[in-house]
Amino acid sequence: MATDAVLKKLDSLPTAPGVYQFKNSNGTVIYVGKAKNIRSRVRSYFRSNHQHSGKTKVLVNHIRDLEVIITSSEVEALILENNLIKDLKPRYNINLKDDKTYPYVVITNEPFPRILITRQVRRDGATYFGPYTEARQLRSVIDLISTIFPLRDCKLKLTQENIEARKFTVCLNYHIHKCKGPCEGLIREEEYQHMIGEITQLLKGRTSQLIRSLTEQMHEHAQLLRFEEAAELKLQIDGLKKYADRQKVVSADTIDRDVFAVAREDDDACGVVFKIREGKLLGSQRMYFSNVRDEDDTILITRFLEKYYLETPDSIPSEIFLQHELDTDEQDAIRTLTRTPRLRFTRPRIGEKAKLVSMCAENARHHLAEYLIQKLKRGELSRKSPALEALQQTLHLDRTPERIECFDNSHFQGSDYTSSMVCFVNARPRKSDYRKFKLRSFEGSDDYAAMREAVTRRYQGSLSEQLPLPDLIVIDGGKGQVNTAWQTLQELGLEIPVIGLAKRLEEIFLPNTRDPYNLPRTSPALKLLQNLRDEAHRFAITYHRTLRTKRTIRTELTSITGIGEKTAMKLLDHFGSIEQITRATEEDLCQVTTKNNARAIRRYFDSR
Repeated sequence: MATDAVLKKLDSLPTAPGVYQFKNSNGTVIYVGKAKNIRSRVRSYFRSNHQHSGKTKVLVNHIRDLEVIITSSEVEALILENNLIKDLKPRYNINLKDDKTYPYVVITNEPFPRILITRQVRRDGATYFGPYTEARQLRSVIDLISTIFPLRDCKLKLTQENIEARKFTVCLNYHIHKCKGPCEGLIREEEYQHMIGEITQLLKGRTSQLIRSLTEQMHEHAQLLRFEEAAELKLQIDGLKKYADRQKVVSADTIDRDVFAVAREDDDACGVVFKIREGKLLGSQRMYFSNVRDEDDTILITRFLEKYYLETPDSIPSEIFLQHELDTDEQDAIRTLTRTPRLRFTRPRIGEKAKLVSMCAENARHHLAEYLIQKLKRGELSRKSPALEALQQTLHLDRTPERIECFDNSHFQGSDYTSSMVCFVNARPRKSDYRKFKLRSFEGSDDYAAMREAVTRRYQGSLSEQLPLPDLIVIDGGKGQVNTAWQTLQELGLEIPVIGLAKRLEEIFLPNTRDPYNLPRTSPALKLLQNLRDEAHRFAITYHRTLRTKRTIRTELTSITGIGEKTAMKLLDHFGSIEQITRATEEDLCQVTTKNNARAIRRYFDSR
């Protein structure tokens, strides 16, 4: 639940657009969001949480403070949110990334610009096109430009002063008609910039418009008997037609549009965008998402659109095809971001346009499969165990229980009450995530109170932030322990599947269910649950015995006059066991305690 400090801040929040940051008890930012109205958006988190997803419920339980930054517009809020997520990497935000840095074509910001390939987009006034995901496609574009347009490729600083001072001379490219010789002033800057404008049209996919323009110029030169210039334009037109013929026609109309689709599996997703200009597919781009398990598909599409148009602001179509519909507010946010108030959003249902979206979605599924294979090879993803798949089917779980945590209690006649939590990830023990609890919220023998304390301490407080939430919780016990664990989770606002495994008949109990049910003895799911239960029991018993031994030894030592608990623990830590203490000489004991205590200890053990 939100703290009083957070609830007090809600009334004073501004109604302006901006960014809000939620922080946990350590002051760490755990979520960054943007809003058209900060007060309305932030308040929605703290109303009834029945409509919230599981991840949002967990997020709200960890909010201990919030901070807002007011911006002058929604676009500024979106840009700021994007930058903060990159810098802070909050735990509960969706993460978007490319699997590598794709190349761009850049037109440099110079009096006589050059055409280059780069993998870094800088705010240097240059014009960037891309990214290009296919190296072959990029090479064909560069080859076409160099063949049709005689641009310079030298690194000379061609300022007007340097050209007038005749500091440079033309190179071989001029003599083989690959450059117009701007270094000696053989082409005016206005003519050169006109070529750059034509190249810009080509890179934007406006080949038909460019061919029409060049054809008109060719006819004008022919009428004026400038046959050499007309022949040069004819060569350019032929090159452009060959390039246009190689582009795949995917739409009978000539409308510019982008097509977006997303594929997802467990906690990962892949988004693909097709860039279509004049009905021809120029290329595609993909992005990968993580931490998406509890997010809606519309949220993923929206985040994909926002990131894509933040990074490619100069390539805005007139229409966007979507795999999933966006509501009016999300559409308006994208229109504001792209500064295109008439941008249309369409979700095709039938016909060729629907097939185009389906093709985009198929590409997303293909790239996601490849991405998951690469994660598997890098050890970031494990293959699904048959036992996990069987367990998912048996328990009718929404997703594969890749992370399972199991609890067991241990005590001796109500004393030294302990509880253990063991963790299996992809059906294998992850001992670094094991935890043990010395229970102290009750006295005597009370298994239900023990289970309540162990579950609360695991899923609330600092430990809940150190470890990810499990996909399934297993309780070593029957109906009562399972119901207690489930009720405790409900009080914490968590929706995590819980089951119990009773020892005697290996029966499985579900919360608020009267009768248990049995799995076949040969079931891999049962074998996995037994391994979990046995490991939790072993871990709990080991910890319980350690505490009992220390308490017994400590009791014997503290019965000696002058020896308190601290001194007893120092002696145990130094000598390792009570037997070693009984054999130690007075001089050895003096290394740990005072001479009087050493004499008293020797007198005690010598008199036994």
